[in-house]
Amino acid sequence: MKANELRKLTVEELRKKVDEMKMKLLKLRFKQKVAGLDNPMEIRNLRRDIARALTIIREKELRGEK
Repeated sequence: MKANELRKLTVEELRKKVDEMKMKLLKLRFKQKVAGLDNPMEIRNLRRDIARALTIIREKELRGEK
């Protein structure tokens, strides 16, 4: 996801999005161990998306947005 798309969301929506991405990451890790992945870069990209979302959440908290 792009940072611009994430900045349009509220903090609550971002937290839900992070939870969804973490579940997807967990499933990808299991799939990687069991059967292998077609695109192993997917895990790296998902981890970066999670970090990006958490950074934006922190920025909004510091600004006092809800």
